[in-house]
Amino acid sequence: MAFGIHLEQCRIMARLFFLSLSIIFSLIACKRISSLASDDKTAITKKVYDLYIQYGKSNESIYNKPISQELFSPDLKNILENAVRASKADIERVKKSDHPDEKPLIFEGAIFSSLYEGYSGYQIQSITVKDKTAEAAVRFEYNMTSPKVLWTDKIHLVKHEHEWKIDNITFDRIGSSKDLKTQMTEFVKSAHE
Repeated sequence: MAFGIHLEQCRIMARLFFLSLSIIFSLIACKRISSLASDDKTAITKKVYDLYIQYGKSNESIYNKPISQELFSPDLKNILENAVRASKADIERVKKSDHPDEKPLIFEGAIFSSLYEGYSGYQIQSITVKDKTAEAAVRFEYNMTSPKVLWTDKIHLVKHEHEWKIDNITFDRIGSSKDLKTQMTEFVKSAHE
């Protein structure tokens, strides 16, 4: 009988031991996942700030700098390069035409923001990461008018070769276009019409 009690106590102790190990491993895994999520959010924050530092205030940079493969997904980079080529080709076509004072197809307004006039400030409101995609909600303001204009654009990112890249921007309803890819694709189509 005593042997049966000891055997039962050993089984209980073994269950408690394995339960404790499970809890410890779960906590370690959660901490690792939390750390990875934090690393992703830091990388995404940097990409958003890099976008608006490099290309935010003026469309000149889109004409004068190569489209960054570090910043943009291959798909968006290709779309942007096609749009820049189409614009530059139209600028040259107009220069050589019988009407060189005609307005060529150029990027007008802030192309990486909903508001044509651009923005005077911005702040990342939230970042949501799901597997290899992410969305950063960015709150903008334009304070050169009264009342100031506020809006939120959503920057979509994809994880490409272990690095976050901007893949699209969904514009707020104040914009004239639904998203950046659509806007640039329509721009290229209009250049070929």
